[in-house]
Amino acid sequence: MDILTQVEAVEKALKSLGYPSTRIPFTKNLESSIQLLNGEGVDIALNLCESVDEDPRFAGHPAAVLELLGIPFSGSPSVALTLTTDKLLAKRLMMANGTSTPRYMVYIGQEKFNTATLRFPVIIKPRFEDASIGIDQESIFEEEEKLRRGLKDFNKRFGPLLVEEYIEGREFNISLLGSPIAKVLPPAEIDFSAFPERLYPIVGYRAKWDKNSFEYNHTPRVFPDDLPQGLLEKLKDTAMHCFYLFQLRDYGRVDMRVDAHGKVYALEVNANPCLSPDAGFAAASYKLGMEYSEMVSRLVNYTIQRTVNNDHKASHLSG
Repeated sequence: MDILTQVEAVEKALKSLGYPSTRIPFTKNLESSIQLLNGEGVDIALNLCESVDEDPRFAGHPAAVLELLGIPFSGSPSVALTLTTDKLLAKRLMMANGTSTPRYMVYIGQEKFNTATLRFPVIIKPRFEDASIGIDQESIFEEEEKLRRGLKDFNKRFGPLLVEEYIEGREFNISLLGSPIAKVLPPAEIDFSAFPERLYPIVGYRAKWDKNSFEYNHTPRVFPDDLPQGLLEKLKDTAMHCFYLFQLRDYGRVDMRVDAHGKVYALEVNANPCLSPDAGFAAASYKLGMEYSEMVSRLVNYTIQRTVNNDHKASHLSG
Protein backbone atom coordinates (compact mmCIF):
# COMPACT_ATOMS: atom_id res chain seq x y z
CA MET A 1 0.00 0.00 0.00
CA ASP A 2 1.14 3.53 -0.80
CA ILE A 3 0.68 4.74 2.77
CA LEU A 4 3.00 2.02 4.10
CA THR A 5 5.61 2.89 1.48
CA GLN A 6 5.77 6.49 2.63
CA VAL A 7 5.73 5.52 6.31
CA GLU A 8 8.72 3.22 5.79
CA ALA A 9 10.58 5.87 3.79
CA VAL A 10 9.96 8.56 6.41
CA GLU A 11 11.03 6.19 9.21
CA LYS A 12 14.27 5.43 7.37
CA ALA A 13 14.94 9.15 6.87
CA LEU A 14 14.24 9.93 10.53
CA LYS A 15 16.65 7.19 11.60
CA SER A 16 19.38 8.61 9.34
CA LEU A 17 18.77 12.03 10.91
CA GLY A 18 19.11 10.65 14.43
CA TYR A 19 15.44 10.95 15.43
CA PRO A 20 13.82 8.02 17.28
CA SER A 21 10.33 7.28 15.99
CA THR A 22 7.38 4.98 16.50
CA ARG A 23 4.32 4.23 14.41
CA ILE A 24 0.96 5.11 15.90
CA PRO A 25 -2.06 4.01 13.83
CA PHE A 26 -5.12 6.23 13.95
CA THR A 27 -8.51 4.49 13.83
CA LYS A 28 -12.13 5.31 14.55
CA ASN A 29 -11.49 3.96 18.05
CA LEU A 30 -10.57 7.39 19.38
CA GLU A 31 -10.00 6.21 22.93
CA SER A 32 -7.38 3.71 21.78
CA SER A 33 -5.66 6.22 19.46
CA ILE A 34 -5.47 8.86 22.20
CA GLN A 35 -4.13 6.34 24.72
CA LEU A 36 -1.37 5.38 22.27
CA LEU A 37 -0.45 9.02 21.68
CA ASN A 38 -0.34 9.82 25.39
CA GLY A 39 1.40 6.56 26.27
CA GLU A 40 4.26 7.10 23.84
CA GLY A 41 5.05 10.56 25.19
CA VAL A 42 5.07 12.05 21.70
CA ASP A 43 7.10 15.25 21.28
CA ILE A 44 6.04 15.91 17.68
CA ALA A 45 4.07 13.91 15.13
CA LEU A 46 4.60 13.53 11.41
CA ASN A 47 1.02 13.23 10.23
CA LEU A 48 0.92 10.79 7.31
CA CYS A 49 -2.75 9.83 7.72
CA GLU A 50 -4.70 9.96 4.45
CA SER A 51 -7.89 8.41 5.82
CA VAL A 52 -9.28 6.78 8.95
CA ASP A 53 -10.08 3.08 8.59
CA GLU A 54 -9.84 3.66 4.82
CA ASP A 55 -12.54 6.35 4.92
CA PRO A 56 -11.17 9.53 3.25
CA ARG A 57 -13.98 11.67 4.69
CA PHE A 58 -12.14 11.61 8.02
CA ALA A 59 -8.72 12.64 6.67
CA GLY A 60 -8.76 15.75 8.87
CA HIS A 61 -9.67 13.96 12.11
CA PRO A 62 -6.17 12.81 13.15
CA ALA A 63 -4.94 16.40 12.85
CA ALA A 64 -7.94 17.61 14.86
CA VAL A 65 -7.14 15.16 17.68
CA LEU A 66 -3.49 16.24 17.69
CA GLU A 67 -4.65 19.86 17.90
CA LEU A 68 -6.93 19.06 20.85
CA LEU A 69 -4.13 17.19 22.63
CA GLY A 70 -1.67 20.01 22.00
CA ILE A 71 0.78 17.77 20.15
CA PRO A 72 2.74 19.64 17.44
CA PHE A 73 2.51 17.94 14.05
CA SER A 74 3.76 18.33 10.50
CA GLY A 75 1.69 19.39 7.55
CA SER A 76 -1.65 21.09 7.26
CA PRO A 77 -4.11 21.77 10.08
CA SER A 78 -7.38 19.87 10.33
CA VAL A 79 -9.44 22.57 8.60
CA ALA A 80 -7.23 22.44 5.50
CA LEU A 81 -7.35 18.66 5.33
CA THR A 82 -11.13 18.69 5.68
CA LEU A 83 -11.59 21.31 2.97
CA THR A 84 -9.29 19.66 0.44
CA THR A 85 -10.72 16.17 0.99
CA ASP A 86 -14.22 17.34 0.08
CA LYS A 87 -14.22 18.19 -3.64
CA LEU A 88 -17.51 20.09 -3.32
CA LEU A 89 -16.27 22.36 -0.52
CA ALA A 90 -13.02 22.87 -2.41
CA LYS A 91 -14.88 23.89 -5.57
CA ARG A 92 -17.09 26.33 -3.72
CA LEU A 93 -14.14 27.92 -1.95
CA MET A 94 -12.15 28.32 -5.16
CA MET A 95 -15.05 29.82 -7.09
CA ALA A 96 -15.97 32.18 -4.24
CA ASN A 97 -12.41 33.51 -4.22
CA GLY A 98 -11.88 33.98 -7.93
CA THR A 99 -9.79 30.87 -8.60
CA SER A 100 -10.39 29.53 -12.09
CA THR A 101 -11.64 25.94 -11.89
CA PRO A 102 -13.81 23.84 -14.26
CA ARG A 103 -17.57 24.35 -13.98
CA TYR A 104 -19.41 21.54 -12.23
CA MET A 105 -22.66 20.16 -10.89
CA VAL A 106 -23.37 17.88 -7.93
CA TYR A 107 -25.18 14.56 -8.26
CA ILE A 108 -26.56 12.83 -5.16
CA GLY A 109 -29.01 10.47 -6.86
CA GLN A 110 -31.71 12.94 -7.87
CA GLU A 111 -33.95 12.10 -10.82
CA LYS A 112 -33.96 15.65 -12.19
CA PHE A 113 -30.48 16.61 -13.29
CA ASN A 114 -30.19 19.49 -15.74
CA THR A 115 -26.83 19.56 -17.52
CA ALA A 116 -27.67 22.60 -19.65
CA THR A 117 -25.08 24.73 -17.84
CA LEU A 118 -22.25 22.30 -18.60
CA ARG A 119 -20.25 21.84 -21.77
CA PHE A 120 -19.51 18.28 -22.88
CA PRO A 121 -17.38 16.25 -22.51
CA VAL A 122 -17.67 16.00 -18.74
CA ILE A 123 -15.87 13.88 -16.16
CA ILE A 124 -17.42 12.24 -13.10
CA LYS A 125 -15.47 12.42 -9.85
CA PRO A 126 -16.45 10.93 -6.46
CA ARG A 127 -16.93 13.76 -4.00
CA PHE A 128 -14.74 12.30 -1.25
CA GLU A 129 -12.35 9.77 -2.79
CA ASP A 130 -8.72 10.63 -3.42
CA ALA A 131 -5.79 8.95 -5.27
CA SER A 132 -7.88 8.99 -8.49
CA ILE A 133 -10.22 6.32 -7.11
CA GLY A 134 -13.30 6.24 -9.33
CA ILE A 135 -11.61 8.23 -12.11
CA ASP A 136 -10.66 6.62 -15.43
CA GLN A 137 -11.55 6.61 -19.11
CA GLU A 138 -15.01 5.29 -18.20
CA SER A 139 -15.57 8.44 -16.10
CA ILE A 140 -15.68 10.74 -19.13
CA PHE A 141 -18.90 11.23 -21.09
CA GLU A 142 -19.48 13.01 -24.38
CA GLU A 143 -23.29 12.97 -24.44
CA GLU A 144 -26.08 13.41 -21.93
CA GLU A 145 -27.92 10.11 -22.37
CA LYS A 146 -24.84 8.04 -21.57
CA LEU A 147 -23.98 10.38 -18.71
CA ARG A 148 -27.36 9.82 -17.06
CA ARG A 149 -26.85 6.05 -17.15
CA GLY A 150 -23.32 6.42 -15.85
CA LEU A 151 -24.36 8.67 -12.98
CA LYS A 152 -26.58 6.03 -11.42
CA ASP A 153 -23.85 3.41 -11.58
CA PHE A 154 -21.15 5.70 -10.18
CA ASN A 155 -23.50 6.95 -7.45
CA LYS A 156 -24.16 3.39 -6.27
CA ARG A 157 -20.43 2.70 -6.10
CA PHE A 158 -19.07 5.98 -4.73
CA GLY A 159 -21.93 8.03 -3.28
CA PRO A 160 -22.15 11.79 -4.02
CA LEU A 161 -20.49 12.86 -7.27
CA LEU A 162 -19.13 15.94 -8.99
CA VAL A 163 -19.83 16.24 -12.70
CA GLU A 164 -17.12 18.53 -14.01
CA GLU A 165 -16.36 19.97 -17.42
CA TYR A 166 -13.37 18.19 -18.93
CA ILE A 167 -10.59 20.65 -19.75
CA GLU A 168 -8.55 19.66 -22.78
CA GLY A 169 -4.92 20.71 -22.50
CA ARG A 170 -1.68 20.26 -20.60
CA GLU A 171 -1.60 18.99 -17.01
CA PHE A 172 0.75 20.35 -14.35
CA ASN A 173 1.47 19.44 -10.73
CA ILE A 174 2.87 22.34 -8.71
CA SER A 175 4.40 21.39 -5.36
CA LEU A 176 5.12 23.86 -2.57
CA LEU A 177 7.36 23.59 0.48
CA GLY A 178 8.12 25.95 3.33
CA SER A 179 6.97 27.45 6.62
CA PRO A 180 5.84 30.04 7.44
CA ILE A 181 6.38 31.11 3.81
CA ALA A 182 5.94 28.45 1.14
CA LYS A 183 8.08 28.34 -1.98
CA VAL A 184 7.13 26.81 -5.31
CA LEU A 185 9.18 23.77 -6.32
CA PRO A 186 10.02 23.04 -9.98
CA PRO A 187 6.75 22.58 -11.95
CA ALA A 188 6.06 19.05 -13.15
CA GLU A 189 4.07 18.21 -16.28
CA ILE A 190 2.42 14.91 -17.17
CA ASP A 191 3.55 13.80 -20.62
CA PHE A 192 0.59 12.36 -22.53
CA SER A 193 2.33 12.40 -25.93
CA ALA A 194 2.14 8.60 -26.28
CA PHE A 195 -1.65 8.49 -25.76
CA PRO A 196 -3.67 7.47 -28.84
CA GLU A 197 -6.63 9.64 -29.85
CA ARG A 198 -9.10 7.09 -28.48
CA LEU A 199 -7.90 7.78 -24.93
CA TYR A 200 -8.46 10.95 -22.99
CA PRO A 201 -5.18 12.23 -21.53
CA ILE A 202 -5.95 11.98 -17.82
CA VAL A 203 -4.17 10.62 -14.75
CA GLY A 204 -6.81 8.14 -13.66
CA TYR A 205 -6.71 5.19 -11.31
CA ARG A 206 -4.95 2.91 -13.79
CA ALA A 207 -2.32 5.55 -14.51
CA LYS A 208 -1.49 5.74 -10.80
CA TRP A 209 -1.85 2.16 -9.60
CA ASP A 210 -2.10 -0.47 -12.35
CA LYS A 211 1.51 -1.20 -13.28
CA ASN A 212 0.44 -3.41 -16.18
CA SER A 213 -1.78 -0.78 -17.81
CA PHE A 214 -0.98 1.40 -20.82
CA GLU A 215 -1.80 4.50 -18.79
CA TYR A 216 0.64 3.65 -15.99
CA ASN A 217 3.49 3.12 -18.43
CA HIS A 218 2.78 6.14 -20.65
CA THR A 219 2.24 9.03 -18.21
CA PRO A 220 5.80 10.02 -17.30
CA ARG A 221 6.41 13.04 -15.12
CA VAL A 222 8.68 15.63 -16.76
CA PHE A 223 10.11 18.93 -15.59
CA PRO A 224 10.04 21.27 -18.60
CA ASP A 225 12.67 24.00 -18.60
CA ASP A 226 11.24 25.86 -21.57
CA LEU A 227 7.89 27.07 -20.20
CA PRO A 228 6.99 30.59 -21.33
CA GLN A 229 7.56 33.03 -18.48
CA GLY A 230 3.95 34.17 -18.57
CA LEU A 231 2.63 30.62 -18.15
CA LEU A 232 5.17 29.86 -15.44
CA GLU A 233 4.04 32.89 -13.44
CA LYS A 234 0.37 31.90 -13.82
CA LEU A 235 1.11 28.41 -12.52
CA LYS A 236 3.10 29.72 -9.57
CA ASP A 237 0.54 32.40 -8.70
CA THR A 238 -2.35 29.91 -8.82
CA ALA A 239 -0.44 27.44 -6.64
CA MET A 240 0.46 30.07 -4.04
CA HIS A 241 -3.07 31.46 -4.02
CA CYS A 242 -4.56 28.01 -3.41
CA PHE A 243 -1.96 27.14 -0.77
CA TYR A 244 -2.93 30.09 1.41
CA LEU A 245 -6.62 30.09 0.49
CA PHE A 246 -6.97 26.56 1.86
CA GLN A 247 -4.66 27.31 4.82
CA LEU A 248 -2.14 24.66 3.82
CA ARG A 249 1.03 24.42 5.87
CA ASP A 250 4.58 23.08 5.38
CA TYR A 251 3.93 21.36 2.05
CA GLY A 252 1.25 20.86 -0.57
CA ARG A 253 0.51 20.32 -4.23
CA VAL A 254 -1.93 21.90 -6.68
CA ASP A 255 -2.95 20.02 -9.83
CA MET A 256 -3.86 22.18 -12.83
CA ARG A 257 -4.84 22.11 -16.49
CA VAL A 258 -3.92 24.72 -19.08
CA ASP A 259 -6.19 25.01 -22.12
CA ALA A 260 -5.25 25.97 -25.67
CA HIS A 261 -5.73 29.66 -24.85
CA GLY A 262 -3.30 29.54 -21.93
CA LYS A 263 -6.00 29.71 -19.26
CA VAL A 264 -5.02 27.94 -16.04
CA TYR A 265 -7.62 25.85 -14.20
CA ALA A 266 -7.07 24.52 -10.68
CA LEU A 267 -8.31 20.93 -10.59
CA GLU A 268 -7.40 19.83 -7.09
CA VAL A 269 -5.60 21.13 -4.02
CA ASN A 270 -3.64 18.49 -2.11
CA ALA A 271 -2.82 19.10 1.54
CA ASN A 272 -0.13 16.71 2.80
CA PRO A 273 0.54 15.07 -0.58
CA CYS A 274 2.07 11.60 -0.61
CA LEU A 275 5.70 11.49 0.55
CA SER A 276 6.62 8.19 -1.09
CA PRO A 277 10.10 8.44 -2.66
CA ASP A 278 8.68 7.93 -6.16
CA ALA A 279 5.70 10.29 -5.76
CA GLY A 280 5.35 13.71 -7.32
CA PHE A 281 6.24 15.78 -4.29
CA ALA A 282 9.51 13.95 -3.68
CA ALA A 283 10.32 14.16 -7.40
CA ALA A 284 9.92 17.95 -7.34
CA SER A 285 12.20 18.09 -4.29
CA TYR A 286 14.84 16.00 -6.06
CA LYS A 287 14.64 18.33 -9.05
CA LEU A 288 15.55 21.18 -6.71
CA GLY A 289 18.63 19.20 -5.62
CA MET A 290 17.18 18.12 -2.29
CA GLU A 291 17.71 14.61 -0.97
CA TYR A 292 14.80 12.73 0.57
CA SER A 293 16.23 12.94 4.10
CA GLU A 294 16.62 16.71 3.77
CA MET A 295 12.97 17.02 2.76
CA VAL A 296 11.91 15.07 5.86
CA SER A 297 14.32 17.11 8.00
CA ARG A 298 12.67 20.30 6.84
CA LEU A 299 9.22 19.02 7.83
CA VAL A 300 10.54 18.12 11.28
CA ASN A 301 12.22 21.51 11.67
CA TYR A 302 9.10 23.42 10.58
CA THR A 303 7.14 21.58 13.28
CA ILE A 304 9.76 22.20 15.96
CA GLN A 305 9.99 25.88 15.04
CA ARG A 306 6.22 26.30 15.41
CA THR A 307 6.49 24.81 18.89
CA VAL A 308 9.24 27.25 19.83
CA ASN A 309 7.30 30.20 18.42
CA ASN A 310 4.10 29.17 20.23
CA ASP A 311 5.97 28.75 23.52
CA HIS A 312 7.49 32.21 23.06
CA LYS A 313 4.07 33.74 22.40
CA ALA A 314 2.61 32.01 25.45
CA SER A 315 5.39 33.24 27.75
CA HIS A 316 5.06 36.75 26.33
CA LEU A 317 1.31 36.79 26.98
CA SER A 318 1.66 35.38 30.50
CA GLY A 319 4.36 37.93 31.30
